Amino acid sequence: MRSINWLERILWSVVIILAIIGIAAVVHRVLDLSHVIPPLIHPTFGAFDAAFRQYPVLTLSHIIPGCLFMVLGPLQFVPQLRARSINVHRWSGRVFVASGVVIGLSALVMNAFGMAIGGLNEAAATTFFALVFLGALGKAVVHIRRREIKLHREWMIRAFAIGLAVATIRPMVGLFFAATSLSPHEFFGIAFWLGFTAHLIAAESGSITRDDKPVT
Repeated sequence: MRSINWLERILWSVVIILAIIGIAAVVHRVLDLSHVIPPLIHPTFGAFDAAFRQYPVLTLSHIIPGCLFMVLGPLQFVPQLRARSINVHRWSGRVFVASGVVIGLSALVMNAFGMAIGGLNEAAATTFFALVFLGALGKAVVHIRRREIKLHREWMIRAFAIGLAVATIRPMVGLFFAATSLSPHEFFGIAFWLGFTAHLIAAESGSITRDDKPVT
């Protein structure tokens, strides 16, 4: 039992750190698009930022819901919140799902506009996992409407894990920059496949909470 508690603490710590990374990335992108911070003149990072500046409305429609997703995601799996205020849990869950739908659809549109730095490989990864992500959200909604709480939670975990993967991909990209001579066009797709796949495997391997009490 003690080892399980430590495992849960480690898992929660990782989730919170990744959520913070995701929120920080959103804040940085908003400041960049608002011209609050100066643009990077680095040949690689500058080109990366320029891809988002070319479509600011589309970028904001993707990252603002992403921020809500990162904030509300961990709260959905706190059993104390469900027990003390089920209405807050329900409404935050609705906002979480709505944000996720916008994230998934806008990711597909961004691919259609050719915003993937890693070309077809990255576009294939984001398209595949965006569809899996949207499917997981849809399954979660179907199960909660049927009051199938355990299945609802399992699909919500899958959706959150896939959405949270974008925060893991960022340090992966940094490692590729530091440890390889590959160009961003060559390794961005690899990083996306690795990040999303690792998170989906983690979601399948366990759950964030062990509370299966029905929602009343």
